[in-house]
Amino acid sequence: MAKATTLCSYKLICHCLFFSFAVLTRAAPEDALITQLPGFSANFPSNHYSGYVNIDQSHGKNLFYYFVESEGNPSEDPVVLWLNGGPGCSSFDGFIYEHGPFNFEEAKMKGGLPQMHLNPYSWSKVSNIIYLDSPVGVGLSYSKTPSDYSIGDLQTALDTHAFLLKWFELYPEFLPNPLFIAGESYAGIYVPTLSYEVVKGIDAGTQPVLNFKGYLVGNGVTDDEFDGNALVPFAHGMGLISDELYEEVKTECKGNFYIPVSDVCERKLDKVDENLQYLNIYNILEPCYHSPYAAENTDIKIRLPSSFQKLGETDRPLGVRKRMFGRAWPLRAPVRDGIVPTWPQLLNGETVPCTNDEVATTWLNDAAVRKAIHAEEETVIGNWELCTDRIYYDHDAGSMITYHKNLTSRGYRALIFSGDHDMCVPYTGSEAWTRSLGYKIVDEWRPWMFNGQVAGYLQGYENNLTFLTIKGSGHTVPEYKPQEALEFYSKFLAGKTI
Repeated sequence: MAKATTLCSYKLICHCLFFSFAVLTRAAPEDALITQLPGFSANFPSNHYSGYVNIDQSHGKNLFYYFVESEGNPSEDPVVLWLNGGPGCSSFDGFIYEHGPFNFEEAKMKGGLPQMHLNPYSWSKVSNIIYLDSPVGVGLSYSKTPSDYSIGDLQTALDTHAFLLKWFELYPEFLPNPLFIAGESYAGIYVPTLSYEVVKGIDAGTQPVLNFKGYLVGNGVTDDEFDGNALVPFAHGMGLISDELYEEVKTECKGNFYIPVSDVCERKLDKVDENLQYLNIYNILEPCYHSPYAAENTDIKIRLPSSFQKLGETDRPLGVRKRMFGRAWPLRAPVRDGIVPTWPQLLNGETVPCTNDEVATTWLNDAAVRKAIHAEEETVIGNWELCTDRIYYDHDAGSMITYHKNLTSRGYRALIFSGDHDMCVPYTGSEAWTRSLGYKIVDEWRPWMFNGQVAGYLQGYENNLTFLTIKGSGHTVPEYKPQEALEFYSKFLAGKTI
């Protein structure tokens, strides 16, 4: 009897081991495989997959992803989830304009499709990467229940966690790989809130168990006080306002630069704005793109929603930039608790000055492209837009500092990187809040190098937290400094010193 029990147990163990091995080595879903892309005629350097993951059958919530396998060793390289910000901006922003597998160039003929070439600095060189349109209603993601488009930080984190769990059920062979979560701009909210949900799931034994290792945030929204007080010191340090004005603002505003404490403070801050209003807010070194369909006058007045109006002021000129990636206007209105308008809502649906998303818009609204990437047709979900006004978004998670403390104190690795010429979320704020955590400095402020040149500066803290700047870069670091971005990204994922 004992032998029979032992044999039975042995068979059961063998069956379980065989089943686990079979699940982990199952191929990715063939119906998600992309075999060709309009505008690209060569062979893909790795497998590409895309499609929808339904995270709520009863509501019909469908999140769209584009998955690029690593060009290195996909079975061992990390899996990275990439999120663009907004809120309301598609992660095809990152795919097309930043670190995706292709470089896109405008069509040579009117009405034609953009031409695509391999990107030598794609982040898929060293990682598997998932580009996700989130929350539902953004990009190619949609729901059959309109009320789902009213959403906030906390529900977005829950939905994206649900997506990850279902995605790994579809691609279980990647479960053993290290998982990282990355994003920029308003994804400074998405990334830590999602990371927190993932860690809670791991603690609770939620299946499948994700091999989460850490996260990356680029020029990310974090905390209204730190973000709100970042602009004036940045502007002074960059030589955009005079010493005299800087000292006057400091004196009159008592160090609070985003909620005026007096009428005199308010007038001084208005002078700061006057000095900055015609700069490219996302990269002060870059010129402005002017759409041929846009008005000639760049001093465009916009009507601010009541939650962003200052006492006695409802109109203000819009800051300029090359392209638009997230809510960054007004200059002195950090993201606070409550409704956060998307760019189209903020501008009443008008074209954003200095914005050029023509390549992405043309490509993703082409019927052949939609078919190739397994996306729904325009007749079903409408046009793809870089940033949508379809969602109604509530910032309900508060400051991210408590999230960062929770995650880093548990040993999860965090890289907070910042293009040092971004005026949207200036590096001065990110540097200040990382320092505010009170962690011991283990790698004192120093330059980091690339190709024998200073590429930026970093400061390393205990608990695996690193703050890093990228010299000469704007808001979207991989767009402006693709080689340097791949360098620090590769080193961080590999756990090597940058």
